[in-house]
Amino acid sequence: MNDSDSPAAQVLTRADGARIAYHRTPGASPGLMFLGGFASDMDGTKALALEAYARQHGRAFLRFDYQGHGQSSGRFADGTIGQWRDDALSVLDQLTEGPQVLVGSSMGGWIMLLAALARPERVAGLVGIAAAPDFTDALLWQRLTAQQQREVEDNGVWQMPSDYGDPVPLSHQLFQEGRKHKLLGRPIQIACPVRLLQGTADAEVPADWAVKLQHALASDDVEATLVKDADHRLSTERDLQRLYDTLDRLFRDLEQDAER
Repeated sequence: MNDSDSPAAQVLTRADGARIAYHRTPGASPGLMFLGGFASDMDGTKALALEAYARQHGRAFLRFDYQGHGQSSGRFADGTIGQWRDDALSVLDQLTEGPQVLVGSSMGGWIMLLAALARPERVAGLVGIAAAPDFTDALLWQRLTAQQQREVEDNGVWQMPSDYGDPVPLSHQLFQEGRKHKLLGRPIQIACPVRLLQGTADAEVPADWAVKLQHALASDDVEATLVKDADHRLSTERDLQRLYDTLDRLFRDLEQDAER
C-alpha cells in the first residue's frame, strides 16, 4: 500500500488534551499492539509488517504515535518515559479489548514492560525487539562526553546527531525522569510469557541486554534469541520472518494454555 492510499490516522483525545494518533485493525483476541522506538513513528517497517501479519491472521492490531512522535500532538523535546508510558496505557485502556500481546521495539520494549507492570490483567504476552529498558541512563547518558553532559545540564537540552534524519533533542528532564522508571538490577514482577529478539551487531543496545532482561524477569517463560550479525533495526525480510515465527509460536502457546 502506498502512503497516498493509506487511510488517515484516527485520533484519541486524552482528558489532558493530548492527541494520540493511531491505526486500529479489528480482529480476533488476543490482539497485537505495537510500541515503537525512541524518535520513531507508527509508519515504520516493523509496524506496517505487523499490521499485515495481523490482517493475514485475522487478529486485532493497533499501532500509535507517542506524544511528540509522528502525527501525535506535543513536542518531542518535552517528552519523558513516564509520559510515553501513559500514552501507551491510554491506548491500551481505551482502544483495545481483551488480552493483548505487546510488541515493543527498542524504547518500546521498555514501555511495554512498564505497561505490563501497570496492567498485568490486560497483557497476555510480550515480544521485545532490541528491547532497551533503562536506556536513557545506561545507554544514552553514559555515552555522552563530559562536555555533552554539561550542555544538557546547563542548557536543558543537547542535539544528538542521528543517522536517520534531523538531530534528536535530548532534554535534561528526559534523563532525570527516566531514572524513576529503571527496571534492571532487581526482579521485574511480570509473569506472562516474554520473547526477546536481539541482534549481536546492534550498535545501540548491547547484545547482553536481552540476557540481563531475561534474568531480571520473574516470569518462568522467557526466551531470548540472539541473532548473529543483526543490527538494531531487525527489519530485514529474514528478521521479520523470525518475528512472525516467534508470534506464531507464542499465540499457539497462549491458546494451549487457555484450553487447559
